Amino acid sequence: MSESTLDTQELGEKVVTVLKTIYDPEIPVDIYELGLIYDVFVNEDRDVKILMTLTTPNCPVAETLPVEVEEKVKSLNEVNEAEVEITFDPPWTQDLMSEEAKLELGFL
Repeated sequence: MSESTLDTQELGEKVVTVLKTIYDPEIPVDIYELGLIYDVFVNEDRDVKILMTLTTPNCPVAETLPVEVEEKVKSLNEVNEAEVEITFDPPWTQDLMSEEAKLELGFL
């Protein structure tokens, strides 16, 4: 495994750690455990792209949540650039939540 591969993987893990500090204001579970993060891409230039969704297209935080995600990821020293792309394909469902999130919200 090359050093750059390790770096991008390590940085990806740090990004996930940051994502787990961001909460949907209406649900007491972080956006990662909620399943709102579909993918985190880290390239060798340390640019991060996050593919995420929202619980609904007219989610009250549709304007602010992606900005918060971008800002918090950019705050990592190792990150060069961060971009958040919102998608509704596939649409979010409760099935995307982690077991912890389902337990926390009483779905289990």
